[in-house]
Amino acid sequence: MNKPVRLFLLLLLVCLAAALYAKGGREKEPLVQVTGRVRLVGSGSLPELVIRGADKEWFIDREELHKLMDLQHRTVTVEGNETVRELKLANGVSAGDRRTLKNIKIIAVE
Repeated sequence: MNKPVRLFLLLLLVCLAAALYAKGGREKEPLVQVTGRVRLVGSGSLPELVIRGADKEWFIDREELHKLMDLQHRTVTVEGNETVRELKLANGVSAGDRRTLKNIKIIAVE
């Protein structure tokens, strides 16, 4: 094999190794069980459902709204994958966390 081909293969190998390392493993969203009152927030064109627990709020993913829409003002226990995203103001100060639930499974309705 000639020198340019070896150089090209070595460069290709280094680039692939860097790309695989940068991609990393997929982070798993933790499965949580949440109990709280379901309420509707937002405007008419962008409604959101929130489960308000004793000390936290969980926003429901848009694809899951149909599961809880009829359970407004009721206390529910659900299980789902939680995603936590830190909210920041324009000046960089933390505005708290936004917790979102996906893949919801209803456990109990009171």
